[in-house]
Amino acid sequence: MLKQGLHQKLLQKLSPQQIQFIKLLQIPTTALEARIQEELEENPALMEAGTLAEEQPEGPYADEPTEAEPDYEQNKDLSLDEYVNQQEDYAYKTRQATDPNEERYETPMVQGYSMYDELRRQLSMKVLDDHAWMIAEQIIGNIDEDGYFRRPIASITDDLAFRYSYTVQDAEVEAVLHLVQTLDPPGIAARDLQECLSLQLQRRPSSPEVVLARSIVDTYFDEFTKKHLDKIQERTGAGSALFKEAYTLITRLNPKPGGTAAVGISQIITPDYIVRVVDGEVDVKLNQKNAPELRVNRRYIRMLGDMDRADKKKMSTADKETLSFVKQKIEAAHWFIEAIQQRQLTLLRTMVAIIDKQREFFVNEDDEGCLRPMILKDIADEIGMDISTVSRVASSKYVQTEYGIYPLKFFFSEGVTTQSGDEVSTREIKKVLQALIDEEDRLKPLSDDRLTEMLAEKGYDIARRTVAKYREQLNIPVARLRKSL
Repeated sequence: MLKQGLHQKLLQKLSPQQIQFIKLLQIPTTALEARIQEELEENPALMEAGTLAEEQPEGPYADEPTEAEPDYEQNKDLSLDEYVNQQEDYAYKTRQATDPNEERYETPMVQGYSMYDELRRQLSMKVLDDHAWMIAEQIIGNIDEDGYFRRPIASITDDLAFRYSYTVQDAEVEAVLHLVQTLDPPGIAARDLQECLSLQLQRRPSSPEVVLARSIVDTYFDEFTKKHLDKIQERTGAGSALFKEAYTLITRLNPKPGGTAAVGISQIITPDYIVRVVDGEVDVKLNQKNAPELRVNRRYIRMLGDMDRADKKKMSTADKETLSFVKQKIEAAHWFIEAIQQRQLTLLRTMVAIIDKQREFFVNEDDEGCLRPMILKDIADEIGMDISTVSRVASSKYVQTEYGIYPLKFFFSEGVTTQSGDEVSTREIKKVLQALIDEEDRLKPLSDDRLTEMLAEKGYDIARRTVAKYREQLNIPVARLRKSL
C-alpha cells in the first residue's frame, strides 16, 4: 500500500562551483590555457584583463568614463545586487604575485613526420604497379608503433576484398611484405621478435660472428631467450671467443625498430611550478604563463545595473529573459574566476608543504638519498584538505628545479625502517638495489636471496619477496635472464 509522507534527510552534494574547481584542479598547466580559452568563448561576460574589448567598450557605454577598480578582497562578502547598486565594476582578478621580469616558460612546438610517412616516402622510390602499391599501403597502415606487422596475411586479403572490393592472393601479400621489410630501419614490418632480429642480421656484411648469430637466431632462438647459453654453444660447436662476439652482436640489435623510425611530434612538458634555491632558502612560484588575469566584462555590469533599476512590472518577457541571461553569465564568470583563484592557491599550498617535507632534497642538489618517506595523507593533513584533493594536485603536474624537471608524484613514496631505527624512502632502497645489480658479475648475477642479504648488510632489513617486487618495479629481470658472457 502506497503512502505519502514528509521525511527529513541530510545529503551531501557537490555544488556546481565545487565540481568546476575539481575539474580545474586536476588538469595540468598545458591544458589550463585551453580550458580558459574555452570559457572565454562560451561566456561573453568573462574576459581577459587588458584586452581591447575591455579598454574600449562598445554600444551605449562606449563614451562612459572608466571607473576605479573595486577591491574584491574588501568587498568579497557583498552580494551581486549590492555590487550593482553601488554602481561599481564587478571585477575579480586571478591575483597571484607575478614578477613582470619573470622568465616566460613557452611551450615549443616540434614539427616532424611520422614513421608511416617515412615508409611511404621510401616506398615511392620503388618501382611498383598500382596493384602492389595498394597492398603495400595496407601493410604499412597495419604496422604498430614498435615497427611490427602482427596481423595475419589472410586478414590483409580480407580487408582488401571487403573494404575495397580488391581481390588478391596470400602469396602476393607475402611478396609485398618482404619488399616492405627491405625498407629502413632494418627489422621494420617483422611479424615477431625472431624475424625482426633475423632481418637486421641479413643486412650485416657476412663474417664468422654474423653467420653464427644468424644460426642462433634462426635455429636456437627459444634457448637464446631462456639464456641457455652453454647449451647453444655446445650445439653450435663454436669457440668461446666467437660465441661471445655473436652473442654481443645479437644483444645490440634493435628489438623495436619502430622507435627509431618514428619522427613524429615529441612530448613537451611545461612545468607547473618553478623552484629555486636562493641563499639556502627554497623559493617556489607557480608558472603564470597559462593563468591570465580574468575579470567580468564592464558592459555586462552596466547593462545589469540599468535593468536592475528599471521597473520590473513594465518589463517585457524578452527583457526579463535578457536580465536572467546577464545575471547567469555574470555569476558563471564569477564562479570560474573563483575556481581559478582557488586552484592556484591550492597548488601553491600543496607545493609549499611538499618542500617543507623534502627540503633536504632541494637544497642538496637533488640527492635522491635525501628524499624522506611521504604519502598523500601527510600533505593532506599538513594543508588541511582531503587526500583526494592532494591526489588531483599531484596528478599530471611537474616541478622545474635547477637540476631538472620532476613529476610531482616523484616526491611521494612509502617508508621502511632500517636496522638503526631510521625511516628511509623506498626510493632510496631501490636506488641501492639498482646499484648492486649494476655492479654485479654478469657471469654470475645476484639472486634475489643474495640481494636480500646484501641489503640487510647495508641496514635495509626487508623480505625477499619485497626485493623481488622492487626489482620488477625497476624493470630488472631475474638473475638467469641477466646472465651474459
